[in-house]
Amino acid sequence: MTWRDVALRGLVAAGTLLVLSAVIFFSTDVLPGDAAGIIAGQDATERERAEIRERLGLDRPAVVRYLEWLGDAATGDLGRSAAAGRPVAEVLAERLGNSVLLVALAAAVVAVPALVLGLAAGLRAGRPLDRALSSLTVVLLALPEFLLATGLVVLLAQHWSLFPAVSMVPAGDAPWQHPDLLVLPVASLVLGGLGVATRLVRAAAASAAEHPAVEQARLDGESGARLAWSYVLPAAAGPALQGFTVMVAGLLGGSLVVETLFAYPGIGHEVAQAVTYRDTAMVQGLGLALAGAVLLVLLAGDVLARALDPRSRPARRGGGAA
Repeated sequence: MTWRDVALRGLVAAGTLLVLSAVIFFSTDVLPGDAAGIIAGQDATERERAEIRERLGLDRPAVVRYLEWLGDAATGDLGRSAAAGRPVAEVLAERLGNSVLLVALAAAVVAVPALVLGLAAGLRAGRPLDRALSSLTVVLLALPEFLLATGLVVLLAQHWSLFPAVSMVPAGDAPWQHPDLLVLPVASLVLGGLGVATRLVRAAAASAAEHPAVEQARLDGESGARLAWSYVLPAAAGPALQGFTVMVAGLLGGSLVVETLFAYPGIGHEVAQAVTYRDTAMVQGLGLALAGAVLLVLLAGDVLARALDPRSRPARRGGGAA
C-alpha cells in the first residue's frame, strides 16, 4: 500500500464526513424547537421569540447557517450550547476521554475471546462447534444494547447487588478512579460487540484456512493451536483487524445507549440530554465529532488491514514465490 492510497482513502473519508455534516445539520435543524425557544422560556411571546431568533441569526436561510457552522467547525468552533451556556468544544473535550475509556476497555475485553472463538469456529467450519458458536453469536447480535444492559442491571445490580445500577461519577473525579462504576457499562458493550467481532474473525479464519499454505501445513502434520497461530492467524490478520475496527466503530454508536442508561458522563449521555432539551448546537457539534471519530477508526482499520495483506505489498525485485 502506498502513501497515495492512504491519501485517497483520507479524501474519501473527508468527503463522507462532509456529507454526514450536512445530514446532521439539516436533520436537526428541522426538529421542533431551537435555541431561541430555550433562551426565551415557555412564557415568552411569539414576538420575543422572533427577536431572539433574529439576534441569534436563526432567521437566516438554513444553507447560509450551515456553511457558517461548517466553517467554524473546521477551525474547532462547534458552536455554543443554549441549554448549558458553554462552548460545545469545551463539553466535547471534557467528556471525550470518558467515552474513549469506556470503548477502549470494552474493545480490549472483546479482543481475546473473539479471537479465540472466531479462530476455533473458522477452523471447524460446518462442524458442531462452529454451529454452536454461530448460534450463540446470532443471539448476541439479535439482542439490542439496551436489553443487554437492562438484563445486567436486573441480575448484577438489583438481584445480587454486586455493582451499582448507575455510573454517576462524583464531581471532580475521573471514571477510572471508580472501577466498580465501569463494570456494567463495559459489560453491556462487551456483550453487544462480542457477537459481531467473533463472526468477523470466524469468517476471516474460515477463508484463510482454505489458503494453499495452510493446506500444505496440514499435510505436513500441523494442527491445533500451532496451525492456528503460525499459519491461519497471519493470513487472517488483515481481514480480522478490519472487522475489529468495524466492531469498535459500532461500540462508539452503542455507547450512546449504554451511557444514557447508566448515566455515565460521556459524549453519548450529553447527546441524549441535548436531544431532550432541544439543544440543537450541542447535538450538531457532538454528532459531527462522533461521526468523525467513527470514520477515523474505520480509516485506520482499512489502512492497517491493507498493510497486513501480503497481496498489497510491492513485489520484491528478484523475490521468491508467494
